[in-house]
Amino acid sequence: MKLTDGVLRSFRVAKVFRENTDKINSFDFSVSGETAVSSNSDDTITLYDCQEGKPKRTLYSKKYGVDIIKYTRAESTVIYSCNKIDDAIRYLSLPENKYIRYFHGHKKTVVTLSMSPSDETFISGSIDKTVRLWDLRSPNCQGLMHLQGKPVCSFDPEGLIFAAGVNSEMIKLYDLRSFDKGPFTTFRMEQNKTYEWTGLKFSKDGKHILLYTNGSCFHVVDAFKGMVTHIFSGYNNHQALSLEAAFTPDSQFVMIGSEDGKIHIWNGENGDKVAVLDAKHTGPITCLQFNPNFMTFASACSNMSFWLPTIDD
Repeated sequence: MKLTDGVLRSFRVAKVFRENTDKINSFDFSVSGETAVSSNSDDTITLYDCQEGKPKRTLYSKKYGVDIIKYTRAESTVIYSCNKIDDAIRYLSLPENKYIRYFHGHKKTVVTLSMSPSDETFISGSIDKTVRLWDLRSPNCQGLMHLQGKPVCSFDPEGLIFAAGVNSEMIKLYDLRSFDKGPFTTFRMEQNKTYEWTGLKFSKDGKHILLYTNGSCFHVVDAFKGMVTHIFSGYNNHQALSLEAAFTPDSQFVMIGSEDGKIHIWNGENGDKVAVLDAKHTGPITCLQFNPNFMTFASACSNMSFWLPTIDD
């Protein structure tokens, strides 16, 4: 099925999971899209079976807490940042519920994590104003970039370059093979003092960068020219929350949740509003992602909702 305006408007909640007692901090789909994992404010990690539409297992991280969580390229392992005790990143085997490795280096809270789509590399960024490059096979930091402010960062879909958004005013692009020489391009944006960038994502075709914020708008930027192609607004975020925005897998549409439990969808090319879906979430939708391989997406507050289209277009 191809994603169209009509198909997107037809999406409805197919399943609601109420496994958590507190807010879901983040979630991620596996590369295959067959499973998902969430990190929760009650110090738990929940695994979901996306094909059967049910929770598989709950793991506990009571000692360290769990904040941002990402699958590696293997469905059996994740990396996650912690919100208790220290600012290390932990590499966890899900079937064994055992830590494989710890990554120490950041001196303050980790606010961004991105796994390479092509190898064992990942990047992390912290409010200590650094971005660190890591390899899953080694506890030692492989590269360190000192920045002028708090970063948001992500690999591109090929895993050849990564982008770091700095101080909510510039995007620096680094070549993974020569990152120690500094960025090969820097895009400067007009800074808006009323909000901060809280996340950065590439579209799957690599042509655009999405910058989401703790304000009532988010930006789509041309990944080659650095120009803002669209600023999307018109959703509620009076509490200045970090609301996750997402591209659809075909790179044609963008979507974001809101504090009133609604999901807003736009055409990423012409900027037209396509749909507003009522998710009936009990709290603000802070997490939102489209499944990379199946015609479904998930949204989360303290509950997790899986969505399916109700028409064939």
